[in-house]
Amino acid sequence: MTNPFTPDEQHRIVESIRQAEKATSGEIRVHVEAHCSNTDPVQRAIEVFAQLGMHQTKDQNGVLFYVAYTDRKFAVVGDQGIDAKVPADFWESTKNLLRNHFAKGAYAEGLSQGIERAGQQLKQYFPYASDDTNELADDISFD
Repeated sequence: MTNPFTPDEQHRIVESIRQAEKATSGEIRVHVEAHCSNTDPVQRAIEVFAQLGMHQTKDQNGVLFYVAYTDRKFAVVGDQGIDAKVPADFWESTKNLLRNHFAKGAYAEGLSQGIERAGQQLKQYFPYASDDTNELADDISFD
């Protein structure tokens, strides 16, 4: 698989995840692949969410940013814990933020801002506690 990000862009995305997670017990992952194996990117994101073991977080507060860059499809999905707490328009407005950047080819910028936004919501509903552990890897997974 070809990585669509430069090393700097990849570092920036991972750093956005680390910064967002500093203030929350929530977990954020980014998964990138060339082609979406499902006609619905949300369904594919749900499959990837399970493959990455993201349901295993204690508070069910994982968020996955899924991108199929060749097919130009993406999705943002959250586990039950976070989904039950964020405002109703949160996922759609986050997707709109990504869509605006992706339309300009600014994938790393869009992901970084989307991660920041998700981190703010996670911080509000799942604040960082001194006994928190990083339950999931912060790196970008590729297929």
